[in-house]
Amino acid sequence: MLRPSRPVALAIFLLAAFAFEAVPRAPGTKLVAVSRADLCVTEGAVDELPGGRLSVSLPKMRAYVNQFTPPEVAVHFTYLGATGKEARLGSGELRRQFGLKLRAADACNLVYAMWRIEPDAKLVVSVKSNPGQHSSTECGNRGYRNIKPRRSTPVPVLRPGESHDLQAEMDGEEMKVFADNRLVWAGSLGADALSFDGPVGMRSDNARLQFELRAPQVPARQGRTPGCRTGEAE
Repeated sequence: MLRPSRPVALAIFLLAAFAFEAVPRAPGTKLVAVSRADLCVTEGAVDELPGGRLSVSLPKMRAYVNQFTPPEVAVHFTYLGATGKEARLGSGELRRQFGLKLRAADACNLVYAMWRIEPDAKLVVSVKSNPGQHSSTECGNRGYRNIKPRRSTPVPVLRPGESHDLQAEMDGEEMKVFADNRLVWAGSLGADALSFDGPVGMRSDNARLQFELRAPQVPARQGRTPGCRTGEAE
């Protein structure tokens, strides 16, 4: 069997990589803007701006939509730079990032799609699973598993003043993440990501942002409210 020459093989690889990066966001579930009133903010603060946009300026922000929806969520955001104060993660690492939550049962069991800003610019998908534990005091920063994608492409470096889009969706164990309407991550999360369920939401660490969060609209007769749990109950 003849093997392609090195230049030909390189060309095939580059074409495949370009084809993956060029995959546009396919039309899917209709997403609607989430108001501040529909958010449960469990840590930090989310402020409402004129026109319905939201903002965060504190070192830590954690929030979720106070209604169960399908596991799909999107955000259009403007990155404004670092917060005045900075807070380290539970591991002691200092990181600047912003991202989305899916199936957020509680602080110990959820799926993350995080756009890391500093020290390294990249998209990281994680499953945090701690069966039987439900509060931050129980699980701390344990139970994280970073998922290796089946396919991925780099995300842009975030610079202050720039606006971008981030969207994540799950179909069973399969997950896709789109940045600026382009597929940047696709892979399988594993069965443990389906062992819990909850609403969608968002998280930020040491990043100032203005944003509009969007989630699927659920008819009132079908909607279930998880309730707003803060502090140790989150």
